[in-house]
Amino acid sequence: MDLWTAMQAIILGVVEGLTEFLPISSTGHQIVVADLLGFTGERAIAFNVIIQLAAILAVVWEYRRKIFDVVVGLPTQRSAQRFTMNLLVAFFPAVILGVAFADVIHHYLFNPITVASALVVGGVVMLWAEQRQHKVQAESVDEMTWKHALKVGCAQCLALVPGTSRSGATIIGGLLFGLSRKAATEFSFFLAMPTMVGAAVYSGYKYRDLFQPGDLPVFAVGFVVSFIFAMIAVRSLLKFIGSHSYAAFAWYRIGFGLLILATWQFGMIDWSTAQS
Repeated sequence: MDLWTAMQAIILGVVEGLTEFLPISSTGHQIVVADLLGFTGERAIAFNVIIQLAAILAVVWEYRRKIFDVVVGLPTQRSAQRFTMNLLVAFFPAVILGVAFADVIHHYLFNPITVASALVVGGVVMLWAEQRQHKVQAESVDEMTWKHALKVGCAQCLALVPGTSRSGATIIGGLLFGLSRKAATEFSFFLAMPTMVGAAVYSGYKYRDLFQPGDLPVFAVGFVVSFIFAMIAVRSLLKFIGSHSYAAFAWYRIGFGLLILATWQFGMIDWSTAQS
């Protein structure tokens, strides 16, 4: 592994870790940054599976106490059973649509122009959602009903479009459907676990021939970096939402998206033919 390859792995690991659980689209940032770094093609596909798995393991570690309590209480405790059912209800809509349309979406929509457009549109929707009066029906994830979960699960389907943001869709969807800001954020984290693990397993099996022993050092660097920065991002976001809205993320999305579109429109970077 040469120095430039190591730097690419570090940069992309940082990007994945910081953006996976923030409502700014990790996939969108990965597509744009990977294209700028020239880290694309089959090797990049396998690498992305690894660093996404690292990010989800970070949130599993962060919520290990809650996960343990749910697993232990599942046979007898109604709260643990309801929480598990809510996750399953929210998980399946994206699974069904993802399996049905994954190849089509990857072929036609995985490019920086689509990402930029989705970033801008999502940012505008986020600003609108934050300006609405919130009628909180569930202060915590344990107070959610299956109807709340199903609505959030349907919102997550929007994240199949790169640039929309899985966490952004689920968090803003949660706010619109009656969850408190804390409940919406934490449920987004918990929903990420089966969603991302399922996606990683599916992608890992589908692209299993792309994993080569020689790439292990690169993957290891990306994995460790992604894990560390995902942990930082999760903890920072939970502190941030205690006294702030998501408006700052909305304006970031809009600004970043417009910057990409401007560089393309004025011929500074030819994003139109880029593919991850």
